Amino acid sequence: MNVDDVHHVSVIGAGLMGHGIALEFALGGYSVGVHDLTDQKLTDAERNVRSTVALLAEIGTISGEQAAAGLKRIRFSTDLAEIVGDADVVIEAVSEDIKVKRPLFAELDALCPDRTILASNTSTILPSALAAATGRPDRVLVAHYFNPPHLLPLVELVRHAGVSDQTVATMHALFTKIGKAPAIVQKELPGFIGNRLQFALFREALALVEAGIATPEDVDTVVKTGFGRRYAAAGPFEIWAAAGWDIVLASGENVVANLSTAGEVSHLIRDKVEAGDLGMKTGKGFVEWTPEGIEAAKRRMGQMLITIAQRSQEG
Repeated sequence: MNVDDVHHVSVIGAGLMGHGIALEFALGGYSVGVHDLTDQKLTDAERNVRSTVALLAEIGTISGEQAAAGLKRIRFSTDLAEIVGDADVVIEAVSEDIKVKRPLFAELDALCPDRTILASNTSTILPSALAAATGRPDRVLVAHYFNPPHLLPLVELVRHAGVSDQTVATMHALFTKIGKAPAIVQKELPGFIGNRLQFALFREALALVEAGIATPEDVDTVVKTGFGRRYAAAGPFEIWAAAGWDIVLASGENVVANLSTAGEVSHLIRDKVEAGDLGMKTGKGFVEWTPEGIEAAKRRMGQMLITIAQRSQEG
């Protein structure tokens, strides 16, 4: 199957990620089916879809006509067989639990047409573990979105040894067609690309705090007001190429040997979790979080992503 053969996309799991994934395919012109276990979850998903459409229309990334047409292309049902019976591509976005995902992939394998590609939005589970639950490992892979999916273009396409080149090519073309920025992870490994880079940075941030070199607030200030701004425009290879590889070599010889090489999660995080200080969700973590502070932080982060999306649209 190639990208021109894809007409119907199904999304399994209508939560935080699933409803946004479904909406993007609908706005891209595809017939989309959305499944979840209860009518209430689907009602919530439909409400979230309409809210997201309104936001996208407000910031100018889609027109009112596109919004209306996209909404008409989505159907919701608790009947899994009905949702995936004509699917060309299925994207799973259920809870991050291998004990939930593996049986689901086995069920999808039984219910879907032979041509159907099965993809998981997992951020941690290796695609080979899901492919092994099916009789179509050549048509199983990971398609990992970042949150919020309607504002962040990236989708990591994660291969495993049994997936076919045709499947990867079809999914790459499909995501490109709907305006995403797919990146191929050629070999499966925990964390893929994005989360490995995020955790590498955070490991060093925690090491700096643990050693008393900086406070969490000052680490955040350095990232937000310094090199972090560049990453909205260029990746690490582009940024360091601009500096010059001779500068990278000289700087690296002074810095790399002193970076954290911790092989486990910092005790600072374990201590916070054990104390129940989980950050914004509990109002306390490395800093105190008031309801007003949480709202302001979320508004700032959301507005920044909207601004970047608008400028990308203009470009």
